[in-house]
Amino acid sequence: MNLPAAVLWDMDGTLVDTEPYWIAAQNELVASHGGTWSHEQALQLVGNSLVDSARILQAAGVALPEEEVVEWLLDRVVAATREVTPWQPGARELLTSVAEAGVPCALVTMSYERFAEVVVTQAGGALSVVVTGDQVTHGKPHPEAYLTAADRLGVAIEDCVAVEDSVPGIGSAMASGARVLAVQSHVPLPVLPGLSRATSLELVDLATIARLHAGEVLEIS
Repeated sequence: MNLPAAVLWDMDGTLVDTEPYWIAAQNELVASHGGTWSHEQALQLVGNSLVDSARILQAAGVALPEEEVVEWLLDRVVAATREVTPWQPGARELLTSVAEAGVPCALVTMSYERFAEVVVTQAGGALSVVVTGDQVTHGKPHPEAYLTAADRLGVAIEDCVAVEDSVPGIGSAMASGARVLAVQSHVPLPVLPGLSRATSLELVDLATIARLHAGEVLEIS
């Protein structure tokens, strides 16, 4: 198989189903400041940088500085994930098989390092590079995070496959020049030229990754 030089993985919604933790934390925070927060509003934050999300929460009535909003949310989500890490179906197995095939893997997330560490620790050494939202200047959908991951791995981004679940993340990965697989999670996946889509990582294997690297655009369901 003609495997890629690296596979670059988003975290929230892609490897782990932590979006319900984020949404619960947002609800609690907004309510504590006397505001209201709908499920539809929460879904609009999926894939955003934490600072961008903090600004939207401020507009919903949260009377805290941006960084305090970010740290408040992180405290709740990190604690919940330490208690139960909800791996997406097939995600841990695919990550392990890719790493065991000798393909370097990077985590590319807009969550901060102290949260990413919880997932990286449980990945058993499969994730050799980690790029987090507090390590980049521009959050997704800007391509900086994916370009940084490829640079740290010492590979060409065009020789990488990225796995994402959100619209900002998909935009970031595609703008970087990587081949992109979008996996269904909490938000509808866009239909875009060159974008492959899957309903679950349970349906994806090493052969699929090789086909994506070769340039095939797949609909997997």
